[in-house]
Amino acid sequence: MKTLQAIPNKIYNADKLVKQIQAWRILGKSIVFTNGVFDVIHKGHIASLNEAASYGDMLVVGINADASVKQLKGENRPINDADARALILASFLQTDAIVIFEEDTPLNIITAIMPDVLVKGGDYTLENIVGATEVLANGGTVKIASIIPGISSTTIIEKLKKV
Repeated sequence: MKTLQAIPNKIYNADKLVKQIQAWRILGKSIVFTNGVFDVIHKGHIASLNEAASYGDMLVVGINADASVKQLKGENRPINDADARALILASFLQTDAIVIFEEDTPLNIITAIMPDVLVKGGDYTLENIVGATEVLANGGTVKIASIIPGISSTTIIEKLKKV
């Protein structure tokens, strides 16, 4: 039987994440960062995380804190609170670290860890990816992950409202 005790250990605060990144770098690991709300997990999230993980050794996922989600998505969101969303993402094989950011954007965490690869979903362009300028200036790369058209947490929530 597999032990599930390690799952919560993949959830970091910003300070501990910076230290973990330093340890991974000493081991020669490349760091990939992506972020999002991840409120109602769907196959588009899985595809995006799989693609992001393919770009390096260690995948760090930033998730918006609840207050930030309310600002972005509306008063009735998030459906799942930040701790639940972090735990769900930490249970995925392709994730190595999860961090909740309180700010409106993940810029502070991106500049603190300075990933080798920054990944955002295909509904973004290079010009509007937060942290892209900083990562590129530091010698990193920015990738735009494919998205599955018509699949989103908002679409799923709207369907559920009609049931």
